[in-house]
Amino acid sequence: MGKQKQQVISRFFAPKTKTPSNASPSPSSSCFSSVPQPSLPNPSTPPPKISATVSFSPSKRLLTSQLSSPNSKPSKLPKLSPHTHNPIPPLPNPSLHQKFLHRLLEPSPTPPEHSIENPRPNPTKYTPLEQQVVELKDKYPDVLLMVEVGYKYRFFAEDAEIAARVLGIYAHLDHNFMTASVPTFRLNVHVRRLVSAGYKVGVVKQTETAAIKAHGANKLGPFGRGLSALYTKATLEAAEDVGGGEDGCGGETNYLVCVVEKRVLEKNLECGVESSFEVSIGMVAVEISTGDVVFAEFNDNFMRSGLEALVLSLSPAELLLGEPLSKQTEKLLLAYAGPASNVRVEHESRECFRDGGALAEVMSLFENKSEYDLVDHQGHPKQNTKVTEQGGNRLTIEGIMNMPDLAVQALALTIRHLKQFGFERILGIGASFRPFSSDIEMALSANALQQLEVLKNNSDGSESGSLLQSMNHTLTIFGSRLLRHWVTHPLCDRNMISARLDAVSEIAEWMGSSRASQNIGEPDGVESDTAIAQPELGYLLSSVLTTLGRSPDIQRGITRIFHRTATPSEFISAIQAIMYAGKQLQQLHIEEEDNGDNMKAKTLHSELLRKLILTASLSSVIGNAVKLLSALNKEAADQRDLQNLVIVSDNQFPEVARARKEVQLAKEKLDSLIGLYRKQLGMHKMEFMSVSGTTHLIEGWGTGYLLLATCYLLLAKANFVKRKDCYAFGAKRVALLQLPVDVRVPPNWVKVNSTKKTIRYHPPEVLTGLDQLSLANEKLTVSCRAAWDSFLKGFSKYYAEFQAAVQALATLDCLHSLAILSRNKNYVRPEFVHEDEPVQIHICSGRHPVLETILRDSFVPNDTNLHSNGEYCQIVTGPNMGGKSCYIRQVALIAIMAQVGSFVPASSAKLHVLEGIYTRMGASDCILKGRSTFLEELSEASHILHNCTARSLVVIDELGRGTSTHDGVAIAYATLHYLLEKKRCMVLFVTHYPKIADIRNEFPGSVGTYHVSYLTSQKGINVDDSKSDHEDVTYLYKLVTGVSDRSFCFKVAQLAQLPSACIRRAIVMASRLEELVKSREGSRTEKKQLLEKLLIDNEQETGDLGEMSDAYKDFFLYLKAATSGDDIARSIQFLNARNIAKELISSVAAEHFSSPSQETHLTRCIQHDAFGHSRLDHIAFWTSCVLCTLNFLLIR
Repeated sequence: MGKQKQQVISRFFAPKTKTPSNASPSPSSSCFSSVPQPSLPNPSTPPPKISATVSFSPSKRLLTSQLSSPNSKPSKLPKLSPHTHNPIPPLPNPSLHQKFLHRLLEPSPTPPEHSIENPRPNPTKYTPLEQQVVELKDKYPDVLLMVEVGYKYRFFAEDAEIAARVLGIYAHLDHNFMTASVPTFRLNVHVRRLVSAGYKVGVVKQTETAAIKAHGANKLGPFGRGLSALYTKATLEAAEDVGGGEDGCGGETNYLVCVVEKRVLEKNLECGVESSFEVSIGMVAVEISTGDVVFAEFNDNFMRSGLEALVLSLSPAELLLGEPLSKQTEKLLLAYAGPASNVRVEHESRECFRDGGALAEVMSLFENKSEYDLVDHQGHPKQNTKVTEQGGNRLTIEGIMNMPDLAVQALALTIRHLKQFGFERILGIGASFRPFSSDIEMALSANALQQLEVLKNNSDGSESGSLLQSMNHTLTIFGSRLLRHWVTHPLCDRNMISARLDAVSEIAEWMGSSRASQNIGEPDGVESDTAIAQPELGYLLSSVLTTLGRSPDIQRGITRIFHRTATPSEFISAIQAIMYAGKQLQQLHIEEEDNGDNMKAKTLHSELLRKLILTASLSSVIGNAVKLLSALNKEAADQRDLQNLVIVSDNQFPEVARARKEVQLAKEKLDSLIGLYRKQLGMHKMEFMSVSGTTHLIEGWGTGYLLLATCYLLLAKANFVKRKDCYAFGAKRVALLQLPVDVRVPPNWVKVNSTKKTIRYHPPEVLTGLDQLSLANEKLTVSCRAAWDSFLKGFSKYYAEFQAAVQALATLDCLHSLAILSRNKNYVRPEFVHEDEPVQIHICSGRHPVLETILRDSFVPNDTNLHSNGEYCQIVTGPNMGGKSCYIRQVALIAIMAQVGSFVPASSAKLHVLEGIYTRMGASDCILKGRSTFLEELSEASHILHNCTARSLVVIDELGRGTSTHDGVAIAYATLHYLLEKKRCMVLFVTHYPKIADIRNEFPGSVGTYHVSYLTSQKGINVDDSKSDHEDVTYLYKLVTGVSDRSFCFKVAQLAQLPSACIRRAIVMASRLEELVKSREGSRTEKKQLLEKLLIDNEQETGDLGEMSDAYKDFFLYLKAATSGDDIARSIQFLNARNIAKELISSVAAEHFSSPSQETHLTRCIQHDAFGHSRLDHIAFWTSCVLCTLNFLLIR
């Protein structure tokens, strides 16, 4: 700020420009003219807006606001002084003090906007650097550019304003644009902050050094600059300079998800109603830092529930939307990428990918890959590589050809998008492709992930309190990422689940090292040998994983090597970690056991463990790691010495060898010059000196061209004699020797710098030699950088093998984590029945895996027994906060854990492999998507009804509470009826509607009613006593049979601290409503009994009525049937009875009623159809009408 004030003060003392008195002030005039004076009229042309920012003290800011108001009109009243509040008389001419204040406090007038996109209307003369920035910004308009200028990265124009706001740095006006800067060594920090804020950041570096520029055609021009790297959230971890390291995102994933769609209309009548799919969606998700590629194509409905499940499961950091997209799809994706998420969204047109354009774009990637793969990392043609590469490419291309059309379009869009970052090659590796959902995995829906809190809790959205957090005991970052995938995609194959459980069981047994170590003194035998080896196995696996956990993320490390963005230290660290893990695991001798003949005593019994350890410790992996590391100098890598990084041997890197030889020759030529100067100056022991990085200096004493004392001499300690002309410089003792006064420095020697006692020179021959040495060093740097890049390219042929080893280590880490979970929390191994057996879930003393950790011994376990041939539905009722939701959630979570391959929190568990787990819990709306609470409920219920099968577990909690009571009961009843009748899946149904429990009469033996138990005090409710409260309730949280008729909502109202008057009023209203319902039920019972009596009494009186006798008999038979049976049958019988009654009344009225008033009254009653609203009221009405006609006929 001192520099800024100095500039302002210098403007005050600068010479003033004279302007004609009649001329209007121009924008280029002094800033003082922009301040209106009280005695002068406002200028006709308003001054430009001042956009520079200046900070002063509060008193100065107040004075500034009083003295400078360019857009204000002259006030009729005189202005008041800010200090005395007295009127200031208008002055004909401003005083010198006021002029000084105006110039000191007001910044110089600047143009209203300083942006690259909107330059000044008049031709602007840009500096060479600004011209480069303008050209780069025109080429990359959507990129926030960081331009390397010397030892800083600078921002210009709008980019500077954004950087100042996000990074908290200072932006100021420099020439034509606003600018801000950060030091080069802080590039990593600032790029991450900008990318985290959602910006696309580009780094512009100098493409030439000073030495190369001095010998090139661009000697007088600015340094050449070009865009060297682009960074977004999805590409940051794989990018050069800023990716990797300790500042990475850890176990989180950074997927780039590309979404395309097309309109379809597909009828689905399986559910009994027309349900149409609106769109078909294609998706490709790429985790660039790990090489994971996921693809999918599926039909989705209006609510886009499938797309929502995919987005929540992958948690993308960046979305690529292939236009055109429907409004509903775009609305859902933009709602996910809201301001709070900082998810970056880009739009790409896919019009060019029609008529086979998408497939051509994908095939071009493999064509370029094939051409590149025919050359090794030294630039020589590979031997016998063409056949093997073509075979691998053929398998990859066949897999892509089998991908769905929309998935291929999404893949082509992703390839074109990643080409600007240089990461498109990762999509050419077919081994990393996998479908989002397959037959061997269960894809949990978005509702299940959210409502069961699988990945995040519902309170603050963090991982704390989630199922993943309670199961995650991994020791490595890449193992944590794999476990996340396991939890969101449980297995659906019984053999694969059993293989994981076997591995977890064996690892858990290894952890009993203290017990196993006691068997060392046992007699020799197979079992004894195995027992002795087990503690070594457990310790070995734990130590390997612990060491890998302390190392950088090797999965991202090898992928960065594949992208050629890894630093030498990252390369060595990743390869050394893989080599270390392989060598340690080779101590188990798995490979020797598999190749040997003696198979009696195996160290490992789990086939999955043997396969994983063998993959991670292959001799080829370790051999290739040793081969790669032998070509690099570790010390040079640690010191970031690129020139000495590669080890030249066996004709490797010939360009580096030639460049090093040139550097050596240049150094020798420079060193040989010292002999010339020794002769010239008569100093036989003179040496070149280096001071502050400047080499080959000759240092002398004196001024002008007289050399009174010359250069430093490095004398051996044995020959060193302490004299007056010896001085100590730093930690070294040097000597200055006296020369005759007649010795002169040649006039062509160049003075470099000087101190009070010495002058340092560069002879012209030294300058020429230094120039040649600098150029040779630059060539060596270029050659070493090219050799390093070629060396990284050569890693591509090893990438698949190293990736498989890392994947095996990640799987071992996940199995080790599940073993730790089972031992620490006393979990049991679940048992899975065979596929041909009925679907069943039997859990004894099941516990909630998350709440048990919090409550510990206070948690109350519960049993669950469901069987498709018996009771496969449980209707759970009970008081609020009694534990209903906890119970049904724990059953679903235990099923998920079991199919992940984990032990479960129970005493015993016997399950059938489920195909899906579907949930409908809670109440929420989504205003941004235009969904009400009830629409959300029914959408989730619709998703369940359309997708569940007989091998699914359906968990529904309080369906129908988003609407009126009668409608809610009807919806809940109909939904449960459909699940029981059509789907016959395992159902856990929680409700507060006791009426729904009547469905057990329609499905006897298949539906069980349960409630969570509780204890209450024996005192009743006295609604008249205002001081009385409802009875106390104690929750037991134990599931028992029967239906609970009370919910104890007023207990929850007390906990919520509702006013006591409000609670008492609610108790009174509840009592009145309960009495009213009871009275209605009693009235209906009396009516039903009366009707049955009337039917019995009048059946005998219809025999003597001639032709009308049969009609009366049919009427009474239908009425009798209408009072019994199910709802549908009763409704049909009642309609038949009503039709007969209408015919009887009409015929009797036409033949026997003489009074027109009687006939008119009866007709009106028929038209009114009933006096009540219930079916019993209708039956009573028509029965009374028919009985009237019958009595009339009998009397006649």
